[in-house]
Amino acid sequence: MEYTVQKLGQLAGISTRTLRYYDELGILKPARINTSGYRIYGQAEVNRLQQILFYRELGVSLEQIKAIVTDPDFDGAHALKEHREKLLDRRAQLDLLIRNVEKTIAQTEGRMSNMSDKEKFEGFKQKLIDDNEAKYGKEVREKYGDDTVNKSNAKVKGMTEEQHEQLTRLTEEVTDTLAAAFQTGDPAGELAQKAADLHKQWLTFYWDSYSKEAHAGLAQMYVDDERFTAYYDAKQPGTAAFLRDAVYIYTGTKKQD
Repeated sequence: MEYTVQKLGQLAGISTRTLRYYDELGILKPARINTSGYRIYGQAEVNRLQQILFYRELGVSLEQIKAIVTDPDFDGAHALKEHREKLLDRRAQLDLLIRNVEKTIAQTEGRMSNMSDKEKFEGFKQKLIDDNEAKYGKEVREKYGDDTVNKSNAKVKGMTEEQHEQLTRLTEEVTDTLAAAFQTGDPAGELAQKAADLHKQWLTFYWDSYSKEAHAGLAQMYVDDERFTAYYDAKQPGTAAFLRDAVYIYTGTKKQD
C-alpha cells in the first residue's frame, strides 16, 4: 500500500512537517514523487518510519538515527529485537518505580511497616543504569567488556542512600568545576586538574576498580564518540576535548594522535 505524506502522517500520528524534515535530513526519503509533485511512501518507507519512531521513543538523537538507518549493514530485524529488549527493560524499570510508589503510599497510610532505605532507592538506581545502557551501553561494552559493565551496574544497585546522595552532589560539582575550568583554557591548570580529580572520584562510584589507563581511555572516548561529545559540549563546545586533555595530564598518559 502507498501513502501520501498527509496519510502517512495521520497513520503514524506525526505531522507532515516532521515527515518533510525527515526527508530533508535524509533519514526517510519518499519512494517516489508522483506527477502532481506529492511525496509517495511505500511499505519499505513505512517500516523505516517505524524504526525511526522506535529510536526516538528510546531517546536517540536524529543524527544518531541517521547514522544507524543509513548504514549499509543496517539489519531491520535485528534492530527490532534490540528495541524489544530495551522496551522490556524500560517496562521492568517502570514496574519497579510503580511498586516503590505503592509501598510509599502504603507506608504513609499506615498499611505497611517502614520501607528500608534500599527499597526507597531501588527504582531510581535502576533508572540510572537503564539510562546509561540506552545511551552508551553498546559502546562501553565493546570497549570494556560485558563483565566490567555488569560489575559496574551491580555496584550502582548496591549503593546506599548516603552514597546515592554523594554521587548526586559529586555529579553537580564535576559539571560546575569543569565549566569554570574550561573558561581558563588551561587543561593543566589548577581548576582543570581539580575537575579531572573529581571525575576520577565520580568514576569510582561506578567502576569496580580504577586505573589511569582506563580513565584516559574513557576521556578519549568522550571525544571519539559523538554522543559523549554532544553531552559535554552542549553548553560549551570543546568541553569534551578539554576534559580529555585534562585527564591525560592528570593520569600522566600520552595523548593519542
